[in-house]
Amino acid sequence: MTDGERPYGAEEDTPLGGYAALATTFAVGAGVFTAVARRRGVRLPDGVPPWDLALLATATFKASRLLSKAKVTSFLRAPFTRRESAAGGPEVNDTSRGTGLQRAVGDLLTCPFCTSAWVAGGLVASYACAPRATRLVTAGLSAVALSDWLQYAWSLTEQKSGV
Repeated sequence: MTDGERPYGAEEDTPLGGYAALATTFAVGAGVFTAVARRRGVRLPDGVPPWDLALLATATFKASRLLSKAKVTSFLRAPFTRRESAAGGPEVNDTSRGTGLQRAVGDLLTCPFCTSAWVAGGLVASYACAPRATRLVTAGLSAVALSDWLQYAWSLTEQKSGV
């Protein structure tokens, strides 16, 4: 794609084809879920209560951070990324590598904002089919997120008190 002078993203070699493949994969996954759910008679909820929305949002936040930033999930990102630096605490900064689809997947896996759409899609699909189980999983991930915030608050308190 060009504007007549230079291609889109030429300065950074944007993997538009890889992004398109990922977007297509997400859309096909949503379509397959919809077809299978309909065929199995899954009755979608009329709405999502505020408490469930809070659990889904917090769990999406935490799972996205775990997938895109945690040291312990580096093995998942390694085929598509390389380590840039430590980010403090249990997190690292990775950068995507390669070209085309490899680069696009690396971009997805290093961006918690990008990863969150995929995580939310999975959690919402799970919520539609098995709300009780999904509440349990999202409560667990939410507890981990709250624990992280408390760990940081504790560390900050220690630093300020000189302990």
